[in-house]
Amino acid sequence: MTQMIFSDEPAKGWIPPSIAAPFIGIFILIISMLPGDLGLAYLGFTEPMGPPRGPLGFFLMLISFSALGLAVAGWVCWVEKRSLASAGLCGEGGLKKFLIGLAVGIAMMGAIVTAIALSGGYRVADLAPAFASPAALGWIALLLAGFVVQASVEEFVFRGWLFSTIMRRWNMTAAFILSSAAFTFVHLSPRATVSALAMTFIFAIFACAWVRYSNSIWGVMGWHVGWNWFAGAGFDVPITGLDTGLPALVVKLVPVGPAWLNGAGEGPEGSVFTLALLTVAGLILLLLPRSREREGIAPPGSGQQP
Repeated sequence: MTQMIFSDEPAKGWIPPSIAAPFIGIFILIISMLPGDLGLAYLGFTEPMGPPRGPLGFFLMLISFSALGLAVAGWVCWVEKRSLASAGLCGEGGLKKFLIGLAVGIAMMGAIVTAIALSGGYRVADLAPAFASPAALGWIALLLAGFVVQASVEEFVFRGWLFSTIMRRWNMTAAFILSSAAFTFVHLSPRATVSALAMTFIFAIFACAWVRYSNSIWGVMGWHVGWNWFAGAGFDVPITGLDTGLPALVVKLVPVGPAWLNGAGEGPEGSVFTLALLTVAGLILLLLPRSREREGIAPPGSGQQP
């Protein structure tokens, strides 16, 4: 029997086979983001097919990610012929859930950085240097806007559309594994290490567990934004191996000691503390009842009446 998440709404168009869906998603990602990426590289805002150059480069990421979000939304509406609510943008209080997720993401990143520092993995170099520069505070606000687009689109594509598409064709276990594998694949780069890719996969599983628990993507969208932004803006440490080029909003930290502790060039995401936190958090979310079960509503596709 077909299993669904987010909504019982049937698709009126073509739902791709589960094995094909990740490849379709990667293809849509490439064709939608490539023009923007090439344009930004040509104008000097990013390295050629590489990381952004400075805070403006990070902010302008929203161009390519907006194109990706629109492309996948178009696929959902015109090819699969179902609503965006059935791809995770569902439920009441979306903004509230987003803001709660944002706060949780900031808190979890703060906890990771604090744990690393208390364990001797960081030394304090300066206190809140961003406040010495009004321009830096402006860039930090723009960086948040850029991450709102970047992280939200990633969650919509992988934990919203791809996750729900695979579930409709197969089951939740396949949705966890295939969507997380696709997310990890698109983060491949010449500088990516095996440990960094393993961490990316664990992060994706954690995000899927959040989606399963909440039955929408609003919360995990906010979490992803807060996690990325607070690492790059709060402590002047790399986020996913990328440097924002901005002074720290809270405290500037310099890594010391082994890479397994502080993540070295990967930033806190490469730390063993992050691996432990996301693994435990993901397991807790998997053990908790889903939102519909908490409300006494049968899960979509169960064949039972609410």
